Amino acid sequence: RTLTILGPSFIKIGQSLSIRTDLLRPAYVRGLQSLQDQVPPFDTEYAKEILKKELKVSDLDKVFSYISEEPVAAASLGQVYKAVLKESGKTVAIKVQRPNIMNLIALDMYLIKEAAYFIKRINRELNSDLPGTVDAWGIGFVDELNYVDEALNAEQFTESIQTTPLRNVVFAPPVIQEYSTDKVLVTEWVEGERLDRSSQSDVTTLCSIAMNTYLTMMLETGVLHCDPHPGNLLRTPDGKLCVLDWGMVTRLDSSLQVTLVEHMAHLTSADYEEIPRDLLLLGFIPESKADLIEDSGVVEVLADIYSAWTRGGGAASVNVNQVIAQLQDLTAQKGNLFQIPPYFAYIAKSFSVLEGIGLMNSPSYSIINECLPYVSKRLLTDPTDKSSGALSTFIFGPNKYDENRFVDYDRVEQLVTGFSDYTTSTKAGGDAMLLAEQGVSRTKLLEDAADQILDILIVEEETPLQSIVLEQLAKIVAATTRSAFEDVRKRTGILDSGRTFLGSLLDPLGFFRTSPIVQKSKADEGTLETTRKLIELFQSQIIAEGNEDLNLS
Repeated sequence: RTLTILGPSFIKIGQSLSIRTDLLRPAYVRGLQSLQDQVPPFDTEYAKEILKKELKVSDLDKVFSYISEEPVAAASLGQVYKAVLKESGKTVAIKVQRPNIMNLIALDMYLIKEAAYFIKRINRELNSDLPGTVDAWGIGFVDELNYVDEALNAEQFTESIQTTPLRNVVFAPPVIQEYSTDKVLVTEWVEGERLDRSSQSDVTTLCSIAMNTYLTMMLETGVLHCDPHPGNLLRTPDGKLCVLDWGMVTRLDSSLQVTLVEHMAHLTSADYEEIPRDLLLLGFIPESKADLIEDSGVVEVLADIYSAWTRGGGAASVNVNQVIAQLQDLTAQKGNLFQIPPYFAYIAKSFSVLEGIGLMNSPSYSIINECLPYVSKRLLTDPTDKSSGALSTFIFGPNKYDENRFVDYDRVEQLVTGFSDYTTSTKAGGDAMLLAEQGVSRTKLLEDAADQILDILIVEEETPLQSIVLEQLAKIVAATTRSAFEDVRKRTGILDSGRTFLGSLLDPLGFFRTSPIVQKSKADEGTLETTRKLIELFQSQIIAEGNEDLNLS
């Protein structure tokens, strides 16, 4: 009630907190959940007058054969009615903007920005640009008031997602352009239930689809939906994910996307030594502190925080007192090292909400682990050089700059498993039963995934994955040849001199006796052992559940 009285900006904050069961007690969560789609509405007669004015009609019966008497949902900036178009008979959703909302938001943002300046004045060592963050937040709020832009955002998402494997499992409601204005938005009505309230067995899969969708928006299409509270995520009767309310978005440029991809790769592969450099490039560490990013103390603190987050459970799994103590010690030694860049405000909001939804579905949910399927898909299928550094880091780890490097089996296994999970979730569309009825097996899905990778490998222009595969094949061939030659030499017998008969025959003076050209090394043994394990891994993936229906459990 208090947040509702304070205004739309505070309602938005309450919506974001309403699904953080790891941060708030159940009673507070229950109280805040009403802000997701049950904010007190304004008068329906006033809403109809706005409709008449925006649609330029004196009688709404000329446009609609039916309009619900009360709004079916009410949010901070507008409310929604169910209606039927008179001309086509199509059922639609009408969103009408709250009156005088711009003035209310302006007042909210003025007060919040004054508070930001006050905090900066009393804490001069604070690196973060709090007023800049408030400005970024305010720009998003103002943009959200233009329903014409919201319609364009939804249509842009629909168009861009068609180029991805997610095209058949996620969508935005189609916009009815001829009845939409800057204060009224009309879309096709979508039947569905809120994702957080669904009892269907595929909710876990749909949570994964939601995560893959938001990572795709952030790291590929560049337009990120920033309002994914549970009221805006629906499970449709056919098991698809519908994303509502496209007014609040943020845009990311390509250079930031590349750095974020590398950062996500380092997180999911637990390469914590790379994290400080990532944070510097992403703006979380000021340039003036760049000389401190290699400090072991910084790496240890970040490793502790991220590893705790990886284990799942959200903030509840993190020893907050320990983290605060570690950061205080670090600040005492190095000064105030970290800052929050303004652009990150909406990214943090989006993924914080997604993590909250995941935690409501599973208390052990790990948002970092949930990023692995998308990261695996992106690294393996990106034909450009943008992801080459991240791919090398993921596969080789700390040895990526070593000329004798060979793939790390555990990392490859993690990558292959993640890619398989991504493929099954996007093909499933949240409805495993449908796939079972159609006789679609996991083997078929894996074959499709393998085809995608082969397409990258056999193109004429060199790709990052192709380059690594060719490099590793050359090392496998060399190691196999030396191993085979050693076996052949031993089979010819050992002379009194200790040398093999074939070795003495081919090299009587022993010039090449210790040469790495012909002698098998420990590195060769490691290469052959890893190759054997990789073959077993790929074989197990190919034959897994070969004759069984898809099982997403």
